[in-house]
Amino acid sequence: MEIRFLGQSCFEITQGSTRILTDPFLTGNPKAAADPAELEPTHIFLTHGHADHLGDTVDIAKRTGAHCVAIVELAVELMNDRVENVSDPNLGGTIEFEDGWVRLVPALHTAVSPKGTAHVAAGLVICLDDTIVYHLGDTCLFSDLQLVRQRNSIDVALMCIGGHYTMDRHDAVGAAALVGAKQIIPCHYDTFPPIAADAQAFKSEVESSTDSRVTVLAPGDSHAV
Repeated sequence: MEIRFLGQSCFEITQGSTRILTDPFLTGNPKAAADPAELEPTHIFLTHGHADHLGDTVDIAKRTGAHCVAIVELAVELMNDRVENVSDPNLGGTIEFEDGWVRLVPALHTAVSPKGTAHVAAGLVICLDDTIVYHLGDTCLFSDLQLVRQRNSIDVALMCIGGHYTMDRHDAVGAAALVGAKQIIPCHYDTFPPIAADAQAFKSEVESSTDSRVTVLAPGDSHAV
């Protein structure tokens, strides 16, 4: 598996012929590492519909036919925008696809799309060939983050650290302890001034207080699992 960081909360997760794109905020993202026209995902998974997460979903999905998964209210908005291949789970729901599955789990965060669709933010637990990637989405620190590992051992956690709109790097150290992932990749930081964060300090604190290892990726960099 290869995980490529494209900026903010957007990752491209590739395993064989499966190419998953999360939260494709690229147009208007000053740290975007790809042009949306270059991407050919088979799937698009959304944590929620704020503009810096929903991003280019509709345009990419219409062009590629990618299978989109979003919480039900946001999924309905996508369908109304004439995206054809959409699944609409709620929290706790699992969507299976050819090489794996994705399950929506709680995240604590507000969520209204640019078109005004109110919905609940989620985290994404993604399984590809028995490798588990947990994208926490936008969230604050809360104790239920530890529940995901009771069902699935987490290989990689994609974790927000930027503060202001989500937990900061200090609370994210606590989240790392709760999640217990083998590997953590920080995200949702340094895109805009309010979410500036010291990712190397986060790495140092996590690795000195937990068994997790942290890989800091610049936009455009990849990590092999």
